[in-house]
Amino acid sequence: MKAVVQAIRESLAQLAGQARRPLAATGHGLAAHRGKLLAIGLLGIGVYAAASHSPLQTVGRGELGVRSNALTGSVAQFREGSVLVLPGVHELRRYPLRDQLYRPAASSRADGPAPFQSIEGLSLGVDLTIRYALDPARVADMARNLPDDIGGEVVEPVVQGVIYKTFTRYTVREIFSSKRAEIQQAIEAELKPRLAADGILLRSVQMGKVDLPADYRAGMDKLLAEELETEKMRYTLELKDKQVKQTALEAEAEKVRREKAAEAAGNEQVIAARAQEEAMKHVLPFKQKQIEQRQFEAEAEKLARIKSAEGSAQARRIEAEGEAESRQKLADAEVYRLEKIGKTSSEQMARDGALIDKHPLLIQKTLADKLSDKISVIIAPPPADGGFIGSALIGGARTNAQAQAAETEGEAQ
Repeated sequence: MKAVVQAIRESLAQLAGQARRPLAATGHGLAAHRGKLLAIGLLGIGVYAAASHSPLQTVGRGELGVRSNALTGSVAQFREGSVLVLPGVHELRRYPLRDQLYRPAASSRADGPAPFQSIEGLSLGVDLTIRYALDPARVADMARNLPDDIGGEVVEPVVQGVIYKTFTRYTVREIFSSKRAEIQQAIEAELKPRLAADGILLRSVQMGKVDLPADYRAGMDKLLAEELETEKMRYTLELKDKQVKQTALEAEAEKVRREKAAEAAGNEQVIAARAQEEAMKHVLPFKQKQIEQRQFEAEAEKLARIKSAEGSAQARRIEAEGEAESRQKLADAEVYRLEKIGKTSSEQMARDGALIDKHPLLIQKTLADKLSDKISVIIAPPPADGGFIGSALIGGARTNAQAQAAETEGEAQ
């Protein structure tokens, strides 16, 4: 389109340039290009009209376009996209297909301009939400009859005609608490066919906040509180009753459990006794065999001990005989040794006696040697009788006295 406009502008500029030429040449040129100039002018007017009044219109997302032909009376539907609409021939109307909401604000409060009336004649406000949408299958047929403001001219009158009539059949208490769902269903049941007659689909009716008169609200709150207290007491009594039943059932279950346990224990004992009896049938022969086996083992042990005692006695006898023979031989050897020692001692004494007779002082020296190896000299007075000088040390005086007494006694006899 811009390229066409630009071409027209260039053409007009060329014509303007040609217009500046001398009049003679201009008059002659205009006469020669009259037809071309007329065609260009018509083309420019058409392009301008098309640019300022475009025959293409757009149907947006979520909309349904209905184009009616004024010449033929036909109707066509169009979804999202561009639609050719010729001025003076076509008329295009757009309808939203998305769900729409209608909320009667004037009746949402009890002190509002248009509150609802209950069966008692009290004013109350209810927050209602009507959700609806156009029926795409019937829009084309209903397009000629539908007004531009469908919500205000179609939906609102129908809804108000239904909801005011419906609320007047119920009490305030029913509207407030007990029959809200029933009221919603009644409104939907009556409203749906009426809207469907105008090509409108009713999606749902939502009933929100209920605004009561102040005095009625205070009484209702008090009554609800009492009802809640009554409900609470009723649930408490039901709970207590269920607890009593639960206790009884638990006691009965415990009784049955104990009976079953006792029965099971008795059966277990009977089974154990039978098993014990059955086992004894096999145990007694086994015990008898064990007793016989132990008798045999005791007899075998007795014989083994006798044989062992006999062997031990015989071994001891042999050891005693060997020991006696060994001792006899040792005694004989000891006697022989003593005899040899005695003989040697006698011979040594004989040699010592002979040596002492020859050397009497040898006794003193020997005595000194036997007393200690550190004694080298012993000074002692010689005996008066001229005897051995060490007799006083070894008791020789008493021996001499005894010898003299013996001699005296011998002489007296």
